[in-house]
This record gives sequence, structure tokens and C-alpha cells, in this order.
Amino acid sequence: MTNLEKKSLPDIRNRIDAIDNQMLDLLKERLQCAREIGQVKAQDKRPTWDPKRERMIFQRLEAANNGVFPWPSLLSIYREIITTCRLSQNKVEVAYMGPEATFSHLAGIKCFGQSAEYRATETIEDVFVEVEKGRVQYGIVPVENSIEGAVTSTLDAFVNHRVRICAEVNLPITHNLISKTGNIKDIKQVLSHPQPLAQCRQWLRKNLPEVPLKSVFSTAVASQMAAEDESVAAIASELAVKTYGLQVVVRGVEDYSGNSTRFLLLGPESPSASGADKTSLLISFHDRPGALHETLSILARRGINLTRIESRPVKGAVGQYLFFIDMLGHWDDNEVREGCQQLKELCSFFEWLGSYPIGE
Repeated sequence: MTNLEKKSLPDIRNRIDAIDNQMLDLLKERLQCAREIGQVKAQDKRPTWDPKRERMIFQRLEAANNGVFPWPSLLSIYREIITTCRLSQNKVEVAYMGPEATFSHLAGIKCFGQSAEYRATETIEDVFVEVEKGRVQYGIVPVENSIEGAVTSTLDAFVNHRVRICAEVNLPITHNLISKTGNIKDIKQVLSHPQPLAQCRQWLRKNLPEVPLKSVFSTAVASQMAAEDESVAAIASELAVKTYGLQVVVRGVEDYSGNSTRFLLLGPESPSASGADKTSLLISFHDRPGALHETLSILARRGINLTRIESRPVKGAVGQYLFFIDMLGHWDDNEVREGCQQLKELCSFFEWLGSYPIGE
């Protein structure tokens, strides 16, 4: 007879209750330790967020887990615990392009958990304004999608507003067809933001060929309209299902697997080096041959790896462009800082947008 057979169901449940009580006591103790850390940091005028420390915690936990507890779930649990403890030191408000339950909102939750206060804005540029004016500590904005490419409104906003990139969040995008009834036969119209509609075009053409599609301001607006009309379906996130009391008609209606969006966390200043970082620049050159090649050569000679370069036209100046550059490394790294200083001498415009931990 095995040990499991010897134990009765009440015995096992009693053991679970005892474990839960022990976990709760330890969580309360951890929260108190976090508050004490907050007091020490306040005395030393140090930032409450230490990305290097958080990365070390996650790495240590993953190694200690030995694959027993499913790591994505364990990571989610500890991210919420760590964020809640950090927010006990200082309440955080995060601006995002709303309304509630957009993918930007979901990215904010992935970064800060449910414990932060989230403030919806009407546009991406409004997020920049809220951070720049100091009305919120952070803002989160999409910058590129693995299928649709750059989010140009985010890139353009960096030109007009002085904020710093504090982190990046890579969010897997899964689109769900949702409605009030959950019955595909009730659907007479499908609404969503233009990008999700484009990312689900083939599925919609194959499965709902006669149903008209309509672009609206956001996936959340589409969800709100679906909640008010049984004949309307929305393409939106899992969060929208819970937020607006809808039902899933079909999960995963995107045409391509591996769809993800990269979001940037904006704040007043970038964090210290974590040991695995990116640096982002916004630059423009004097009009002369070979300027871009010379720029890339400066970085290449120092062994600096570029992960992205994106051009945008300068408003009102035909033939002139701004370049958004992402590179591996932190501004505090000698090679990065010295390379950027040399690069600055060649540029007609140079703005360091921030250095921040590489997203998972």
C-alpha cells in the first residue's frame, strides 16, 4: 500500500491548509521586509525599482525549482508577489492607451501586476504627456509588432517628448473572437482595431466570409460594443472577456503563430544596469554621403550589437530622416557610452532614449 493510499482526503486537505497558512505568514513577513527596504532606500534617495536584483531573484528561483513547478506559472506568481511588495514602498500609477482591457493594459499588468493603479488615456501621445508632466510615474506604449511592424505613432512621439525608456515588455498576442452569447451563428458584424483585423484576415475570410468587418479605435471599444449588441463580435484579448462580461466564440483566431508585440515602459529616468540590457537612441545626420555607414561602423568597431534600426521622416523636411536605434548594452558600459559619445559628434540630432533590462 502506498503512502498516498494510507492518507485520507481530509488528512491531505488539512496538510494543504497548513501549507497555505505557512505561505501566508511568510508572505506577510516578506512584505514587511520590503517596507523596511523602502525606508532604507528613501533615506539614501535610491530608486525603489532595482531590475538587476529582480532578475537575480528570478534566476535563483528558476534554478532552485529544478523544473518541478511549471516555470511560467511560478514566474507569474513571483512577479505579482515582488510587484506587490515593491508597491508597498511606493504606490505606482501607470498610463496606457485605453480603454480598459487593451493589449497595452495587459502589458502593464505583465510588468506591474494587478496591484498598480492604471490610468487609461485616449492616445499613445497622451501616455507620453502624462509621464512627461509627472502626472503618473510610468507609461506603457507599443513600439513594434512581429507581423505588422513598427508602431509609428510611438516613434513619432519620442521626437516631441522628453521621457526615458525604463523597460521593455514582450507580450505574446493571442486574438479571441468574443461576443455576448458565445454563439458564432449570432454574429452579424466583427469589430476590432485595424491591426488585429489585419492579423486575423485569413481566418475571418475562411470562417466568416459573409460577415462585414469594421475598424474601431481599440479592441476594448470593440468589446464594449459587443457587450451591448448580441449581433456584434469583437477580436480582443482574454482580459476583455473578463472585463466586459463576454464569452469566447473561438480562441486563437490569428493567422500566424508567434505573433507578439514589444511594449516600452516610459518613466522619468532609466534604471541602473542589470547585466543584460539594451540602449535606445534617436539620431539624425547631416546631409552627406555615407553618414549612416560611418555611424554603424563606429558601433561595429566597438563590438556593439545593433538589434533594431528604424527610420522615420522628419515632419516638414522632405528627404530628412530620424533613425531609432536599439543596441545591446547599457549607457554605463564603457564601450556603449564611448561609442555613443563618438557617434554624437557626427549627428545633427542625438537623443539618448534610455538603457533598460532586456525583456523576456
